[in-house]
Amino acid sequence: MKWLKFGLFLAMANLLLSACTQHYIAQGPQGGIATKMVLPKGFDTTRDSCDVVILLHGIFSSKDYPPMPGIAKALAKKGVATIALDFGGHGKSQGEMQRMTIANELAEARAVWQYVRALPYVRNISLLGHSQGGVVASMLAGQLAQEGAAPASLILLAPGAVIKEATQAGHFFGNTYDPANPPAYVKCFGTYKLGREYMVTTQLLDIYGVSSHYQGPVCIIHGTNDGIVPLWCSERYNSIYHHSTLHLIQGENHLMVSHLRQTKRIITDFLKAHSGNPVFFKEKSSL
Repeated sequence: MKWLKFGLFLAMANLLLSACTQHYIAQGPQGGIATKMVLPKGFDTTRDSCDVVILLHGIFSSKDYPPMPGIAKALAKKGVATIALDFGGHGKSQGEMQRMTIANELAEARAVWQYVRALPYVRNISLLGHSQGGVVASMLAGQLAQEGAAPASLILLAPGAVIKEATQAGHFFGNTYDPANPPAYVKCFGTYKLGREYMVTTQLLDIYGVSSHYQGPVCIIHGTNDGIVPLWCSERYNSIYHHSTLHLIQGENHLMVSHLRQTKRIITDFLKAHSGNPVFFKEKSSL
């Protein structure tokens, strides 16, 4: 019994030590940002080069939830690396979800962008965002364009710009509140806390104005059965860009998983058309 207790003590100590020494490649307003890099099979970071897509998940989601893992796997098969991140308070990143704001998520995405930009094997960097992650991707692309460092391309999956109208109306995922004086937080899906700062600051976002500064190639994908983000969000995005295409997937919902194969094909075809990487698509394999 004594040795069993000692063994349990060591296991707990190692677990705590691991948690305290977890390595983060970037820091955001809430602390360490957890990331997952997926490289093409056989890729040698000391010899090869490739394009990289930064994957930005939606609200209350994570880098490990669909559709991100499937997209990362599909792109790796086609010679493109990805790096997915957990926003602060989500997944394995540090912080509290209640402190989530678009400004914080923009800072976190930018921190990962700067990390990727410094990698010696990276050729071009693109941004891909789903739902609220699409808002962050579009606004970051616009900010970077203003700074002369625009991404190679931009991919928006059901971009959730409706968050501005929802917070202005005081209606968010089934919650109703006074938009002029929101509570400290509201609970979404009975679990996730949406903080007052998010509800106040999101009302003031110039989503399309900031995003419109990016005028590179844009791929927008939206499901016709999306019950969370209305189609007009994608249609308005499509109207502010000079080089964008809006793809509608019949019967697809907001999570983009029931027709994921089609979504992956649209993404890979788009990136192939706008890639500067000579080894892109060299490996032939099914999605």
